Amino acid sequence: MRPELTVHATDGRARVQTVRTARGTFETPVFMPVGTRAAVRHLAAADHDLLGVEVVLANTYHLMLRPGDERIARLGGLHDFAGWQGHYLTDSGGYQVFSLSPDVDDDGVRFRSTYDGSTHDFTPEDAVRVQRNLGADIQMVLDVCPPLPSSRRVIRAAVDRTAAWAARARTAFVGGDDGTQAQFGIVQGGTDEDLRRESAERTIACDFDGYAVGGLSVGEDRVALLETLDGTTRHLPADRLRYLMGVGDPVGLVEGIAMGVDMFDCVLPTRLARHGTALTWTGRKNLKNREFADDDRPIDPEFDEPATGQPSRAYLRHLLNTNEPTAARLLTLHNVSWLIGLVAEARTAIASGTLDELRRRTASAWG
Repeated sequence: MRPELTVHATDGRARVQTVRTARGTFETPVFMPVGTRAAVRHLAAADHDLLGVEVVLANTYHLMLRPGDERIARLGGLHDFAGWQGHYLTDSGGYQVFSLSPDVDDDGVRFRSTYDGSTHDFTPEDAVRVQRNLGADIQMVLDVCPPLPSSRRVIRAAVDRTAAWAARARTAFVGGDDGTQAQFGIVQGGTDEDLRRESAERTIACDFDGYAVGGLSVGEDRVALLETLDGTTRHLPADRLRYLMGVGDPVGLVEGIAMGVDMFDCVLPTRLARHGTALTWTGRKNLKNREFADDDRPIDPEFDEPATGQPSRAYLRHLLNTNEPTAARLLTLHNVSWLIGLVAEARTAIASGTLDELRRRTASAWG
């Protein structure tokens, strides 16, 4: 089912929408926490509703290996398996596969499992089949994601192969479509403006249900990322969802929203939480530091966040420095809530025509 978009407000290229799928609705812009193995680290499914999570990203590569996509299908798909009935988006596993330096040809990839060393062949059609078994609401095509910097030759090859695989994936998806899923294509091209435009045109020609900007936040600096994103989003159709893959730092997120991006995912909030770092309106706070030993303020006095019970910085420092696992959970609750709150603030700012003020505030705190 192609997501139906109802636009409620705009500010420049930014937009607030209700998205209707076969499962229900969610609002955009939206931040999607990463639940690699069908679980966001340190969170339970019930926490998603507490935090206002509307879409969770799960990882095809990991789930097809453990516990297996066919097992998940037998158990009712991701929603019944994980006990959460919100929206799931599954990536194709391409990023993880290519991080393993697989053997690649025009047909697909051959890689070794990080779990047991077993060898697996994976094609664009396999990516469609596996994600159908997983029962995701939105599935992604298999693409080629080169690191940056890479030579133009490498990026050119990635664009060509991604386009060829996209066409095959679309054919496989449409041929077995049961009306419960949407499928997004992915635009590659590194930071090369011409290759990005070409990749966008070739991907749009497949008539996907939404379009993702891939291949960013893989080694380039923020200026290059934002310039590339700005150029790419201008080529994507306004009547489809736009998704920036793997970017969720506060500045990148707010700037992406200003460029018309609707969906974001990133491991940033959970990864920082596991290492004792909190997101705040005065930047990152490493709560392991001595300066917080007697600090009785909440994590971020500028953010009213009820999910944690507002523990003090001193308390969290104590938990972190005694290796108490509760610290990672509390900081994960805070960080995910903080980013979701930032996106909610962006929706409000778009509706009131004050998004530029939020951009300035975010750049001041996080620039």
